[in-house]
Amino acid sequence: MALTATDLTPRVGSQFHIDRADLLSGAHAQEIRALLVERGVIVARGMNLTDDEQRALARTLGDLRLGTVKQEGEEGLMKVTFDKTINPEYAQFFFGSQLWHMDGTYEEMPPFATLLTPRVLSETGGQTEFANNYAAYEDLPEAEKAFLDGLKVVHTMQAALFPGKPDCSVEEFALWHSYPNREHPLVWHHKSGRKSLVLSTSGSHVVGMHPAESRDLLTRLMAHAAQEKYVYRHSWQMGDLLIWDNTGTMHRVLPFPEESGRQLHRFTLNGEEPVAGVA
Repeated sequence: MALTATDLTPRVGSQFHIDRADLLSGAHAQEIRALLVERGVIVARGMNLTDDEQRALARTLGDLRLGTVKQEGEEGLMKVTFDKTINPEYAQFFFGSQLWHMDGTYEEMPPFATLLTPRVLSETGGQTEFANNYAAYEDLPEAEKAFLDGLKVVHTMQAALFPGKPDCSVEEFALWHSYPNREHPLVWHHKSGRKSLVLSTSGSHVVGMHPAESRDLLTRLMAHAAQEKYVYRHSWQMGDLLIWDNTGTMHRVLPFPEESGRQLHRFTLNGEEPVAGVA
């Protein structure tokens, strides 16, 4: 069965249509990757993948990020939930996912893509939004593109999390501050020849720019990139498979009741090119 797709919005997001067996065979992996990079986020309904199937599919699309395996059979699996009994190591950070961000801004080479499937959904809220940073860059005036092209931004954990929890304790802020900072160009020159904005709530400040001007610039660019015309909002259904290109999009989850037990399972693909490019 051939892979076909339907655009979900004009600028970002496609639903792809494929037989479940064909999807898992890996025969269409290159087509899926190409569609993903072109559209930023792609969705297949009714796939109902097990963790093993989701992991195997991820490996057909790239290099699976293994992380720290906590239990046998959970290689590469991240359980996205506020429940600390299910994810005791990372649940304390997931409130930050409600702010616009890209994953791995603390790394030289952020993850390429992530595959996500739902296991428990909230009755209210919990939609996931994706913003196309390629399109946001492409629509900027040429003079502004030239100006932004030479700028670098420092990304920090405290910048990423403090806006989501401004009443944090001193101990919490100290924990965030203990994470390493990372400096990235504001514009990513991809090996494909395309360019995208490197935007995330983790962006603390522009190197060498007055703090007030830096904050104004980053706030304005974030508002520009998060305009409705660049955003796809995904309303989850059980059985969904969603894949996003982390190198060309931002994402966030809309608020939902923590007691809902909302849980999604994710597998992530390692990065394939540094933000700073290859000398």
